[in-house]
Amino acid sequence: MPPAPIHFAAQPDLAGAIEHWRGWLAGERRASPHTLDGYARDLSSFCAFLVAHLGAEADIAALAALTPADFRAFLAARHNDGLGRSSMARLMSTLRGFFKFLDRQELVHNPAIGAVKAPRPPRSVPKPLAADEAMEALSSAAELHDEPWLAARDVALFTLLYGCGLRLGEALGMAQRDAPKGDTMTITGKGRKQRMVPVLAVVRDAITDYAGQCPYPLAPEGPLFLGARGGKLNPGVVQRQMRRLRQMLGLPDTATPHALRHSFATHLLAGGGDLRTIQELLGHASLSTTQRYTKVDAARLKGVYDQAHPRAKVKV
Repeated sequence: MPPAPIHFAAQPDLAGAIEHWRGWLAGERRASPHTLDGYARDLSSFCAFLVAHLGAEADIAALAALTPADFRAFLAARHNDGLGRSSMARLMSTLRGFFKFLDRQELVHNPAIGAVKAPRPPRSVPKPLAADEAMEALSSAAELHDEPWLAARDVALFTLLYGCGLRLGEALGMAQRDAPKGDTMTITGKGRKQRMVPVLAVVRDAITDYAGQCPYPLAPEGPLFLGARGGKLNPGVVQRQMRRLRQMLGLPDTATPHALRHSFATHLLAGGGDLRTIQELLGHASLSTTQRYTKVDAARLKGVYDQAHPRAKVKV
């Protein structure tokens, strides 16, 4: 599917180059619509800045003439707009990717962007729920709705996130034909990469219960999780339901749908799971990403060491 059209405050040659890049990302790199929209917003903000900075809409030649000071001025402007370090790092990543593409296409060669360093994003540590909090959240999710089928939907979705460690986008991207029928299922994650995850009986049962109660037809090619009006369930609705759930149960603000995925990984680690296996189950490209969970469970690991290591038992 081609990326959604978007207007850029740029001369036709630059706007065309941007659309060419987005088409290349969609076709060759198989970037998701969400990723493409993010890149589009980043470039749109850059083009809007250049209009004010240069006094006119930029073209290809204007990009070739930009200096490190121009890029730093853009970052400073976005910082003044309240953009955080993580967003600034993503912004520069977008620009570097675009300029690299322009270089390969022999449209723009400007090494100035390589001289600009974006703020290093903070290394956030995942914030999982405690095991009892996660179980209470799943058992209480049905209380958020008076409509039985919507209650069953929320229970099924939250059980899937916690029971299989899925990202919210992965769960909402499932079609009816993807609903688990056996002990495993194949999930398409970031970068269209597929992985196989085990499926607990409680997850299958919750999804089956929801599908049986759903008043709308669940077409094989259509979305598995539907909204109240029969369309694809919006992630904002799920976020809102989780906010209601944590208010009802007195859970911390870090109790989000994504926290259920973190909880899945952390509780597996606490149960003796190895990092390589957890990496595969989560679909992490790098083990270093998965290793963040060792920081979350450091206290438990220290306790295991104190109980099991011979040297830890030596009295000094």
